[in-house]
Amino acid sequence: MDGTYSLFSVVSLFVGGLALFLYGIRIMSTGLKKASGERVRILISNVTGNRVYGVLVGAFTSMIAQSSSVIIATLIGLVHSQLMTSTQALAVIFGAEIGTTAMAQLFAFQLHDYSLTIFAAGFALNRLGKSESLRFTGEALSGFGLLFFGLKLMTEAVAPLHNYAPFLSALRYLENPLLAVMAGVIITALIQSSGAFIGIVITLAQEGSLTLNAGIPLLLGANIGTCITAIVAGSGMLRAAKRVALAQVLFNAAGVILFLFFIPEYADFIRSISPSKDSLASDMVALEVPRQIANAHSLYNIFMALLLLPFLSGFDKLLNWLLPDDPEEIRQRPSIWYLKESALATPTLAIRYARAEIARMASIAAKMVGASCFHFIRSGPDRDVVFPKLSVLGGMVMREEKLDFLEKRVSEYLIKIARRELNERDSKEVFALMGIVKDIESIGDVIETLSGKLVGGKMWLKSELTEEGKHELTELLKHVTNDMEQLADSLSEMDSRYPSRLIMHDEEFKQLVAHAESAHMNRVARVNESEITHDIHMELINVLEQVHHYCKRIARSITACNESER
Repeated sequence: MDGTYSLFSVVSLFVGGLALFLYGIRIMSTGLKKASGERVRILISNVTGNRVYGVLVGAFTSMIAQSSSVIIATLIGLVHSQLMTSTQALAVIFGAEIGTTAMAQLFAFQLHDYSLTIFAAGFALNRLGKSESLRFTGEALSGFGLLFFGLKLMTEAVAPLHNYAPFLSALRYLENPLLAVMAGVIITALIQSSGAFIGIVITLAQEGSLTLNAGIPLLLGANIGTCITAIVAGSGMLRAAKRVALAQVLFNAAGVILFLFFIPEYADFIRSISPSKDSLASDMVALEVPRQIANAHSLYNIFMALLLLPFLSGFDKLLNWLLPDDPEEIRQRPSIWYLKESALATPTLAIRYARAEIARMASIAAKMVGASCFHFIRSGPDRDVVFPKLSVLGGMVMREEKLDFLEKRVSEYLIKIARRELNERDSKEVFALMGIVKDIESIGDVIETLSGKLVGGKMWLKSELTEEGKHELTELLKHVTNDMEQLADSLSEMDSRYPSRLIMHDEEFKQLVAHAESAHMNRVARVNESEITHDIHMELINVLEQVHHYCKRIARSITACNESER
């Protein structure tokens, strides 16, 4: 090959083939996930302490998703949400690394000549299928055809390079295992797909440009490079979730350390168990090496999973030692403090525990309300009042997660109480508490909406609120925050004294709102800054009115319980 145009053609064809290959993987993965629905996520979340079951689930789901990164990201999300422990996730990680090798085995079948036929069949099934399942299967099949057509284009692009000296010189560097591993890590991290890089490796092997000894360290590097997705997914999450990403990194790093110095011996072993010819001609290498590389990839991951599986507990301890839980982070984590299953046998006692947890919910919501207007009416460091490592917005997000978690758990607990034999008073209180839980959670949703809608608006706001406007909003905020805090105190004993006052003095809050709106509209007529900030100012007043509305609902629920008791 010579000439600039020829080199440009080769590069264009290869890059185009790679783009088509990556697009095919995305379509196939999307179709498979749609066809399987939530079953993959549910299957993973149901993994318990059974190690073998965890490995099998990991392998199966990774083959369905055609991406170990997707499975690891799912595990990170489940652990962060406390639907799974990091210990339970370990076996699934081992299995996911096995399942992802199925892609390499498919590549080695060299289905290039049938790629467009497979694509056409998938496209027809997607368009003509009468059920969603058939259409999604067709989508996956069309993606499967596209990725093989992309491989075909890459193969055609590489073919002229056999006699291109710079290309051959670059390939010689891959005979150095350490350089090959580094190349695998870097390229896989850049394209964020180990499947795509393995496709490139097998493409080079099919053209006789790459030996098995050079291909194995590239695969080892690809296994580490694909961890970048898990690292990104775990950033900003709880340490338990970060340990899932760390587990994948350590799993693959251990494999590299173990195999790096025995690549010639491992290659000989793979040749001994794979179809082989005595001839070393280029066409023979092209026929044999792709299958050998696929086998090397599969056996490596299976061996590492079987090797580490018996030491799962020790591996878990190592992860906890390297990345221990942060005591402050534990306090930020959604958790139950008061609810006890054992108390359900005594409904009156269980109701008291439920009250205590609901009072805690109200206290959490009160802190969210207190921080809601920070970016607009206050100055000072952007730090949460309880957790200084968090920003104000970070603290609000953390508390919203707690409220969502508690709303579900407390509601389930109250339903269990309701199914017991209750007297009339307890039955009414349980019903009232269910409504209060929903109201508190609704307050959290109101504040969450505010943080998403308005905090972003603060970035493009051309003018600060006026000092008079800040003062009026501060008074409204103090009123509403005080209501929330007092209601939290009242809930633990269902004390109706403050809730009764809140309802009785509702007119005072309405007058505060009316005054704030009137004063603001007067400023809009004469002050440019007030006109600019009009929408945000009125939105803040509206949010505080909504919070006050839910406070009144909670107060009425508390007073209704006391009235029925009398």
